[in-house]
Amino acid sequence: GRDEACEFSAAQMQELEDRLVLGARLREAAGRGELQLHYQPQLDARSRRITGFEALLRWTHPELGPVPPGRFIPIAESLGLMPELGLWVLDEACRQIRAWRDQGRDGFTVAVNFSAHQLQRPDIVQRVQAALEKHGVPGGMLEIELTESSLMENVDRVQARLAELKALGVSLSLDDFGTGYSSLAYLKQFSLDKLKIDRSFVTDLPGDGADAAIARTIVAVGHELHMVVAAEGVETAEQADFLREMGCDELQGYHFGRPAPAAEVEARFPRD
Repeated sequence: GRDEACEFSAAQMQELEDRLVLGARLREAAGRGELQLHYQPQLDARSRRITGFEALLRWTHPELGPVPPGRFIPIAESLGLMPELGLWVLDEACRQIRAWRDQGRDGFTVAVNFSAHQLQRPDIVQRVQAALEKHGVPGGMLEIELTESSLMENVDRVQARLAELKALGVSLSLDDFGTGYSSLAYLKQFSLDKLKIDRSFVTDLPGDGADAAIARTIVAVGHELHMVVAAEGVETAEQADFLREMGCDELQGYHFGRPAPAAEVEARFPRD
């Protein structure tokens, strides 16, 4: 308004430029072959054998170079691009599963992240089924990771949708568990197979008693509900051993490997 002034920071200017510039380029990234999936290993806590991978979206622009996910994902969410990007990730992950199976590899899953908008698509179950059939992938080799916020949007509809996804053989995991407000109240209503302990409760283990108590509680709750319990953000051997001793089933984090292209992680598969 007239005769008024307000502060406009450099960070706000960067955010506005990102929305305008990166948003326009991100819309065309998939068609131009600029997107790629990197895969982070998930391991059995006791045997330390690979049980699967989490597929993580990466974007390399020909002029800007690698654009950090923390920079382009919020833009994609604000511009409503996540459903389309999510479908690209789904198709590419299924394609990679097929490629690994054709190499004779088996006994693993690949997890893809679903946004709240993606889960609300009326055709999402049909899209998942089509991707599995297109690449000849058994439903049991695909894992869909959800956040609590995505589950809380229209609970009745989400319950029905998750049941349909489960009918395809797909497994469902709840990411970042323990950071929301309604997890315990709603947990029993959803057909989930895995809980992932948020990295914020792992970072200070084993020294932080409060985080250790929270992690033990999540493991106990998950096991009582017949779920696999995984921990994210494992960066040290001490954390890995501590989580294994408290009963955690799977581990994931930089201690076992950073996300990397498929060609680089193939060597991590178990050798029979």
